[in-house]
Amino acid sequence: MPRTYVVTGSASGIGRATADLLAERGHRVIGVDLRDADVNVDLTTEQGRADLVSGVADASDGRIDAIIANAGLATPIAKAAAVNYFGTLATLERLRPLLAGSDAPRAVATASMASLFPPDDALLDAFLAGDEPTALARAAELEAGTPEEANLIYGTSKRALARWIRRNAAGPDWAGAGIPLNAIAPGVVVTPMTEAYTNTEEARAAILEMVPMPLNGIFQPRDVAYLLAWLTGEENAHLCGQVVFIDGGSDAVIRGDSTW
Repeated sequence: MPRTYVVTGSASGIGRATADLLAERGHRVIGVDLRDADVNVDLTTEQGRADLVSGVADASDGRIDAIIANAGLATPIAKAAAVNYFGTLATLERLRPLLAGSDAPRAVATASMASLFPPDDALLDAFLAGDEPTALARAAELEAGTPEEANLIYGTSKRALARWIRRNAAGPDWAGAGIPLNAIAPGVVVTPMTEAYTNTEEARAAILEMVPMPLNGIFQPRDVAYLLAWLTGEENAHLCGQVVFIDGGSDAVIRGDSTW
């Protein structure tokens, strides 16, 4: 039966591949992005988050079946903190009421295997406290610092997102309302966002030193789309609060026996 999906970050990369896959399967897709989407908004801003809700409500007649909160930035700038964490939470929490009319409501967010890397503790604490001004101020400090410091923004935002999923998925707003909420944690995927790491053999070798992917190496967005489609499909009725690493084995190599 056709379902109605909201996919943020739908104009490129994993979001576009997921939107295309769902459309091919006969589902209705409401794409959200900065441009070239059904709903064009900037999720780093409060106005953009408000426009997201009104735009999706208008496009869906107030009823959706699934949220795929995929929009994000991998660049080492403070805006990445705004969209990766606060924009993603706004997408999930503010669109959740539109799931109420679905017989099989589902939600998933895109985290990253970079959530395994050591975070910036001050930024992580601000994220988890829900303090956006403090988080953005700390992210701006990191952006202005060394390249190593700036690179902490992305992984820290994704670690905070994974923790938020774990802390909230089994609660009354999600599991209590019959909504499976989960996340994925991709490894290195060939997208415009990762072009600098994948466009030459030298670059690919360097990123694989940092992100070991023994199973088939760097992969295409379509491979992630299949997982997102299953997580938000009717078949997934019981997976709750899981961060599913689709990373060619990075999680297993880096953490070994350790688990969340």
